[in-house]
Amino acid sequence: MSLLKQPEPEFIDLLKRAGSNNKSESLKAQAKIAKALELPLREGVLSGDIVGNIFERIPMQPGTSTEFPLDLISPGEEADFVAYTNPGHGRIPERSVEGDYVMVPTYSISNSIDFLLRYAREARWDVVARAAQVMEAGFVKKMNDDGWHTILAAGVDRNILVYDADAAAGQFTKRLISLLKVVMRRNAGGNSTSIKRGSATDVYLSPEGLEDIRNWGVDQADEATRREIYTSTDEGSPLTRVFGVNLHALDELGENQEYQTYFTNELSGTLGPNSDAELTVCLDLANRDSFVMPVKQEVTIFEDDTLHRQQRAGMYGFAELGYGVLDSRRVLLGSY
Repeated sequence: MSLLKQPEPEFIDLLKRAGSNNKSESLKAQAKIAKALELPLREGVLSGDIVGNIFERIPMQPGTSTEFPLDLISPGEEADFVAYTNPGHGRIPERSVEGDYVMVPTYSISNSIDFLLRYAREARWDVVARAAQVMEAGFVKKMNDDGWHTILAAGVDRNILVYDADAAAGQFTKRLISLLKVVMRRNAGGNSTSIKRGSATDVYLSPEGLEDIRNWGVDQADEATRREIYTSTDEGSPLTRVFGVNLHALDELGENQEYQTYFTNELSGTLGPNSDAELTVCLDLANRDSFVMPVKQEVTIFEDDTLHRQQRAGMYGFAELGYGVLDSRRVLLGSY
């Protein structure tokens, strides 16, 4: 069941019974609604976030150890690995270990929402669906932040910042992409024929940075490419791939935006010496061996049976998960 799609008549009847003055009947119906919403909420969390295409979800059984042996990732190069993990709810990611394995801690995240019982009695699905969407957004926001905070911390730890010294401050150039590719390769370890050699595959930048591409002159792109850029109608996507690198616009990056502020204030990161204004993040997603998200409990939704005396109905839910960057060499920061 989609959170936006009008539900079946059977669900509308269930919603009306959830608003019943009979407490027993009301709570039973609310429990069924909570379970009915659990799947679309869980699917929304999986597909609506901005870390789902970066971190590999690894289901873990309760009580199992979330250890990741480094020697299984790249034999012979264990000493070169520096791992970062998020140690807990609301915590700053920290350097974990340089050794044979990394322990990625998991922690619980939770959220809740409630609404008036009369909305249920009147079958106001629009109100109930909106409440479910707000609840979903809370989970998504938390997962986005924890995942990206871990990525940024791993990037700061490398102490490598790539910038185009010839570009004007705040101007995203194709030369910066070239520099990111070369620096990622030079600092990935191994040699030209190494297995799983690191490479730049994805670059995340602000929407303003991506829009800079529309202003590229003939010194940046040939006329055919410029015409393709100018006639592009995809919002925020004038060009999505340059030199084999995927470009992603991230609203949280840019001047005074959330993740860039976190980079400068919480992690004490600095931008390039060329009065650069914005941060960009380059990742190696080709090998899929570094960005892990162990999940010990998927998002689970329950009805709140303590709200009936207040003429309200509510749901709450929680999940247990963690984030880890097992090899910080898969992350590279740049500025422009």
